[in-house]
Amino acid sequence: MEEKKNYDELIRLLNQCKYAELKEKINEENAANLAEFFEEVPEDKRLLVFRLLTKDNAADTFSYMDSDMQEDIVNSITDNEVHTIIDELSVDDAVDFLGELPANVVKKILKDVSEDRRNIINHFLNYPDDCAGSIMTIEFMEFHWDYTIGKAMELIRKTGFDKETIYSCYIVDNKRKLVGVVSLRTLLLSDDNKKVSDIMEDDVIFVHTLDDQEDIANIFKKYNLIALPVVDNERRLVGIITVDDIVDVIEEENTEDIEKMSALLPSEDEYLKTGVLSLAKNRIVWLLVLMVSGTFSSAIINGYESVLASSVMLASFIPILMDTGGNAGSQASTLIIRGMAVGEIALSDILTVIWKEVRVGFICGVILSAVNFLRLMIFGGTPLMVNITISLSLCITVIVSKTIGCVLPMFAKKLHFDPAIMAGPLITTVVDSVSLIVFFNIASIFIL
Repeated sequence: MEEKKNYDELIRLLNQCKYAELKEKINEENAANLAEFFEEVPEDKRLLVFRLLTKDNAADTFSYMDSDMQEDIVNSITDNEVHTIIDELSVDDAVDFLGELPANVVKKILKDVSEDRRNIINHFLNYPDDCAGSIMTIEFMEFHWDYTIGKAMELIRKTGFDKETIYSCYIVDNKRKLVGVVSLRTLLLSDDNKKVSDIMEDDVIFVHTLDDQEDIANIFKKYNLIALPVVDNERRLVGIITVDDIVDVIEEENTEDIEKMSALLPSEDEYLKTGVLSLAKNRIVWLLVLMVSGTFSSAIINGYESVLASSVMLASFIPILMDTGGNAGSQASTLIIRGMAVGEIALSDILTVIWKEVRVGFICGVILSAVNFLRLMIFGGTPLMVNITISLSLCITVIVSKTIGCVLPMFAKKLHFDPAIMAGPLITTVVDSVSLIVFFNIASIFIL
């Protein structure tokens, strides 16, 4: 894990009121590091330090701050300073910032922003969350397909500084339809008199404005992209998505999947910044569902009272059986969910997956039951038929649990649910009921 940079020198200058020296040093720092530094600055001095930054550095640093600190800064500075920051931020960063604020605050901030920029930001804010349109930027290089390379390079020199990236440039026709892409390297190494259409790649990978951001992340990974064009329904170029935005998407999606796999409702805030009531609300729903579903296990046990009465010793082995089954099911579900998330497993592979997990379950089940049988024979002092019942139940439970663990996530995907909800506690609850039914039915055969 990366350690935080030491900012003792900057804090010392601040405490000694050496503002001129502090101003010089902080304006030489990387914006991401400065945002980290602001976390160590006392709240009563944060605004003072922020105003020591140059206009460009202030906007860049602001884009790296968390939403709470951004809101504190906005509430402390003047309207003119806010508008300067909004104007200096890239469109996608401005949209990300405004999307976290209450509607009345957004309206106040955008009040004096230029009409063109306000219309663009409002357009972006109207895209649904988690789609391509909500994370794209309009600050990219595009050329008409009839441009010469010399004219294209001249345009890059004039406007490239304000673009999100200039390494991938996009070619459009008279109707602004995307027809090709060309890299900056190709432009630099080509004859100025050629046309960009002569050197462009016309097999362009692109996404539509409403495509899901998780699918877009998979496209970035598959093709090793640094930028991806976004088009509308008529294939007109409307924006691009850059890899830095996709890194944020991957982090968000991974966090959401981990929370769902742990039977939590996803939270948008960091743990330490989330209130106790919010944390409880995110947990209680699934806890209630799992508690109620756990009554099935109780009903099954009550239904086999006669079996337990004939051999009270069986009850002591129920926790081992249920825990082993739950662990086996969770192992399978984790691998299947991960495989579907990265595109390694498709729904059409379900029979192959089941057959593989049945074989894996058989191998694991035989080994576990054999070890358990020997353990009970040597140390347990249990009757032979009870030993056979427990060991055979364990083997079958592992096979069934691994099968359930692979089927349920794929079933959820088929129904257009997130497969992550079928992991962990939910699969354990289902497997518990199945393992009890297996156990008591085998006991009915060998003991009654």
